[in-house]
Amino acid sequence: MIILNNFSLIFNIMSSQITIDEFAKIDLRVGIVKQAERIEGTRLLKLIVDLGSEQRQIIAGLGEYYKPEELLNKRIIIIANLKPRIIRGFESQGMLLAAGCKEDEAKGIKPRVLTIDGEVPPGTKIC
Repeated sequence: MIILNNFSLIFNIMSSQITIDEFAKIDLRVGIVKQAERIEGTRLLKLIVDLGSEQRQIIAGLGEYYKPEELLNKRIIIIANLKPRIIRGFESQGMLLAAGCKEDEAKGIKPRVLTIDGEVPPGTKIC
């Protein structure tokens, strides 16, 4: 599952297969969360993520699952080539990946941000 703010996009290859060329269009990169804060009055978190050559602001609907400080300095996976979008007045310049879907919550599974093991530099392409 990929989580962005209050929306969930679920890629289910069991019901909808994609080609390797379609998958290759998705630019997945390693990012390091440098700043994180809750957007007041919402379940949204505003993250500043270092992608090596630039920093991006990502708005993520993870506020009910994470305290902002829990995400600091984590190496996460970002979809870097999504068109920016305004969410509650804030521009989101990408999307982070997380495991756990809405239907999984009934089973006690909460969304968890996908992280990278080791010292992979920010901006490294996931391939």
